[in-house]
Amino acid sequence: MMSNHDEQFEATHTEGSKMGIDLVGKTVKNKQIIFKGYIDGSPMENDMELKLGDGLKLEVPKGSNAIVVKNLYLSCDPYMRGRMLDFRGSYIPPFTPGSAIEGFGVSKVVDSDDPNFKRGDLVSGITNWEEYSLIHKTDQLRKIEQDDGIPLSYHVGLLGMPGFTAYVGFYEVCDPKKGDYVYVSAASGAVGQLVGQLAKLHGCYVVGSAGTSKKVELLKDKLGFDEAFNYKEELDLDAALMSRYFPEGIDIYFDNVGGAMLDAALANMRIHGRVAVCGMVSQTNRTDTQTFLNMFSVISKRVTIKGFLQSDFVHLYARFLEDITGWYKQRKIVYIEDMNNGLESAPAAFVGLFSGKNVGKQVICVASE
Repeated sequence: MMSNHDEQFEATHTEGSKMGIDLVGKTVKNKQIIFKGYIDGSPMENDMELKLGDGLKLEVPKGSNAIVVKNLYLSCDPYMRGRMLDFRGSYIPPFTPGSAIEGFGVSKVVDSDDPNFKRGDLVSGITNWEEYSLIHKTDQLRKIEQDDGIPLSYHVGLLGMPGFTAYVGFYEVCDPKKGDYVYVSAASGAVGQLVGQLAKLHGCYVVGSAGTSKKVELLKDKLGFDEAFNYKEELDLDAALMSRYFPEGIDIYFDNVGGAMLDAALANMRIHGRVAVCGMVSQTNRTDTQTFLNMFSVISKRVTIKGFLQSDFVHLYARFLEDITGWYKQRKIVYIEDMNNGLESAPAAFVGLFSGKNVGKQVICVASE
């Protein structure tokens, strides 16, 4: 079902296209979320600042091959916390202090000097946390074909980086087989909710964990997990997995949190089990060395542990888009968003990711058109 916002977008699309053209050449006061400086612990709202820019001319310099876009939706993702550190040994560089935060978004082209994009096109990919952006790296963008059955915001969630992460992580890394016993941590999040549903479609038995009773109910009642539990209520994770949820062991563990949860899963893996390491949100603020007690299981049970990035599988994106769009329209899968309205809500929404405030994929609606 389309959201009210997307119904409004569809109704005003033609008029909005004309409005976008009318903006060309105008100078606007551009609201931005500025990254103030590198952090040590959890991100806080005051690590970011809402500022009014000096003015942005909505016109692309000739010969620049760039585009100017109006940002509609922005994505809040846990990986962005790593870009707030003064660390350059990762797969993606840190943010630049004093500049607008960068992330995935859905935007509308206002002006273009790139032959691949024209005024009025809808695009998804890397943009800035601001109302309007001048984008030079247009190879990081994909054109969106408007679809009445798919909300635009889903292109930063279900059909964006989180959805693609779930898809390739489950099918390519986990090597699933019908009847497998599958465990998903952070199961109500942007990635986990889809992993669980894909596993069910594949004929697996699926258990998920989350941090509130509300999220546990969501996993069972709306997302179709066979079982779910609140990890905060378990005094002994090893025993909980063994005695109540996986008495026969785990074939696949899709790991979004790391730490003690990963250690507990290792203790309960079946022979030739697979662990897909997608995220380590529990390790965000660790300063000590993590100790694992159950690593011998990796040897005795011949467990495969593999980390991955969705960018390793871009050649599969077209297949992913076709599969997920089809399953969504056939109502074989659902997707849950946590939508905040207004650019000014972005810092609080982002910080809330690390205390579990969001229910589903966290998205910021910057503008309707």
